[in-house]
Amino acid sequence: MRALVFLEPPVDISREDAAREAAKELAKPAYGQAGDNVVSRVIDKILEWIGDLLSNLTGQSPDGKTGLTMLVGLILLVVVIVLWRAGVLRTTRGSGKDQAVFDSDRPRNASQYRSQAEAEAASGDYTAAVRSRFRACVAELTERTVLDERPGRTAYEAVADAGRVVPALREPLQPAALMFTEVVYGNRPGTAERYARVVAADEAARHVSTRQMVQE
Repeated sequence: MRALVFLEPPVDISREDAAREAAKELAKPAYGQAGDNVVSRVIDKILEWIGDLLSNLTGQSPDGKTGLTMLVGLILLVVVIVLWRAGVLRTTRGSGKDQAVFDSDRPRNASQYRSQAEAEAASGDYTAAVRSRFRACVAELTERTVLDERPGRTAYEAVADAGRVVPALREPLQPAALMFTEVVYGNRPGTAERYARVVAADEAARHVSTRQMVQE
């Protein structure tokens, strides 16, 4: 944030100036991932509200200091909301059932998840495709007995467990687990590139030799 609060406050802050300052702050690249239509409309409404509020504040505060302080506070509030909506402030490397790979105690088989993922990717819904394809990957590993049946297992736990049994799986599974967790629980958008990383992990799960399994 620029040292806006340390500048000499102007005599007056117009609605246009307030909106311009807020828009300039929110235009920074850090907020680029939150630029979907819904968030953009919300930001526009907030900026309009800021302008209306400051028009009233500057009429009550001759030196404009109250309006300037309020502007900075409101910009900070908008920044936090936008970053939260973009997933930047959300925890993505958590554990526990709230970030489980499957949302059901009785998941479908790998082939069913895989078919669903391919259909979702074909329709351009890469967020859903990432979720379904990673579930196919974990289901495949379970069917091949690399992983045991464990309700509530997270993506990172799946990587750790599979990597202990078949070390060759660590490299392809790690980026896929990150893609899954960021997209499903971190509110990051699904993309063709992210989906491709998960597909690579699923293919590794399908073709890795179980003769490499480490006996514990």
